[in-house]
Amino acid sequence: MSEVTISVNGRNVTRTVEDRTLLVHFLREHVGLTGTHVGCDTSQCGACVVHVDGKAVKSCTMLAAQASGSTVVTIEGLANGAELHPVQAAFKEHHGLQCGFCTPGMIMAATDMIRRYPDGLDEATVRAELEGNICRCTGYHNIVKAILAASKAMAKGGKKSAKAA
Repeated sequence: MSEVTISVNGRNVTRTVEDRTLLVHFLREHVGLTGTHVGCDTSQCGACVVHVDGKAVKSCTMLAAQASGSTVVTIEGLANGAELHPVQAAFKEHHGLQCGFCTPGMIMAATDMIRRYPDGLDEATVRAELEGNICRCTGYHNIVKAILAASKAMAKGGKKSAKAA
């Protein structure tokens, strides 16, 4: 057993967990944040993407003990109260979701992508960057549209969430 302390969405959380506890299970079962989804447990689908110390990570590939001392932002931590993060707003506006299962991971991957390409994105880059995220419903067209719209808005000085940076 290990004592793990992680700053999750701006709040320090300390729990004693089995050494083999994955970060995704720590977030869902020990912290109660169920927006991070378990899709495949093999790092193929991207439904579990969170930000660890500012970078997108598939939380099914990381032990909670490895994240101890880190800052983690989940889908629940992106919005500023009732105000959606620009990527969340773009997914809503451009219908970038269908069943919604992959959406949290897609949004977390997209915010990291936009951070890494601050001057903007093109469709080919977005599609290449999304290779590690699987959506079985939408065909990706509206997801790509949403990410491009958010990237454009944020590059023009649209409001960026400090938590997503």
